[in-house]
Amino acid sequence: ERLVAKINFGSANGRDLVALKKSLQVVPSLLHNLKALENDDINKMKGMDNDFVPLCSLLDRALNEDAPITVKEGGIFKLGYDEQLDELITLSQGGKSWIASLEAKEKEKTGIKTLRVGYNRVFGYYIEVSKGQVDQIQEEWGYERKQTTVNSERYITKELKEQESKILNADEKRCALEYEMFNALRKKVSEYTEAIQELANLVSFIDCLIAFSEVSIDGRYVRPKFNENRTLKIINGRHPVIEKVMKNSTYVSNDITMDRNTDILVITGPNMGGKSTYMRQVALIVIMAQIGCFVPCDEADLMIFDSIFTRIGASDDLVSGQSTFMVEMSETNFALRHASENSLLIFDEIGRGTATFDGMALAQAIIEYIASKIHAKTLFSTHYHEI
Repeated sequence: ERLVAKINFGSANGRDLVALKKSLQVVPSLLHNLKALENDDINKMKGMDNDFVPLCSLLDRALNEDAPITVKEGGIFKLGYDEQLDELITLSQGGKSWIASLEAKEKEKTGIKTLRVGYNRVFGYYIEVSKGQVDQIQEEWGYERKQTTVNSERYITKELKEQESKILNADEKRCALEYEMFNALRKKVSEYTEAIQELANLVSFIDCLIAFSEVSIDGRYVRPKFNENRTLKIINGRHPVIEKVMKNSTYVSNDITMDRNTDILVITGPNMGGKSTYMRQVALIVIMAQIGCFVPCDEADLMIFDSIFTRIGASDDLVSGQSTFMVEMSETNFALRHASENSLLIFDEIGRGTATFDGMALAQAIIEYIASKIHAKTLFSTHYHEI
């Protein structure tokens, strides 16, 4: 998904296309394995009908595995992909070998053993014949005098002139041609954008299901049930994250039961006693159940929630001038305004950021408002004994 975005934005380089190719090469076996499941829901998903074999073979045929990061300096394409480019690559890389073969050919043709092909920056490539053998040169060979030195005469031929032009411009032309070809290839790949995005969605969905499967098996999770009678029942619930990171001790599981007439549970106990963990695990179990994962408990029978509102922990926003208490009140206010009777509210020690009597009055008023107006399922922890 990220690569195809870069391709459309025009910022993808050769390595990005090689990376895309490597990702797409596993698609046929992935689709084969998914189809073998014979699952109607998966088979109907977008992305199941395109194996990207033509695109993969195009990228494989075109791109060097070690394509450079830059796109204007050549080295992106393989030999054999484009005839014109092959010629330029051969010229830019093989200019010296061509010169050597020309020298051997001219020696054989002329019979002049001291003949050599040289190069300088002023005159370019030339054929050099020593003064003593100049009279052996025949007109039909097409030699044109270019320069006279103390000991030799230097000539140029039509063939050498053409080749010189090719050799000297080959590298420049090669880079320009590769850049043009790369833009065309990138544009071609961008035609697959929608299909690749559909594939990315399919892969991420399958990846998510596999993650659900693995954590469910490893953690001995159970399949939750859902009800429409506003009941929340979790037997031996566990916090999936804390259970995983606890090294030396066993997680103490807890039940929670809220029948249709129970909207609020007030939870108290000492600091570090597990109040916050207890409330968070309920919220996590609800989220996991509603996204389709098994849940960490022995049994779960849950109503379906439309939203979860939490007010947990102190998070000062001093930069924008909001104290802990102000943040707490803002978040609580938001929850009370937006919650419905099908919401889950998690309130952890509301009112502790101010004076005891003020905090207690706030906590009581909030609980009474939830009980009389909202009727949302609420877990409310507090240290105020009066509550």
